[in-house]
Amino acid sequence: MKTSEIRKMTTEEINTKITETKQELWNLRFSGATGQLEKPHRIKELRHDVARMKTVLNERKESK
Repeated sequence: MKTSEIRKMTTEEINTKITETKQELWNLRFSGATGQLEKPHRIKELRHDVARMKTVLNERKESK
């Protein structure tokens, strides 16, 4: 997910997306632990997405 896409979302949508992404990340980690992970690079992508979303939220807090 690109930063420009995240900036277009509302704060509530971003928080919901973070929750969904963290759940998906947990599922991927679990799959990796059991040896069933097909796309290991997806874990890194999701971690970066969460970081981007949290960065945008922090920017919004600071600008108020």
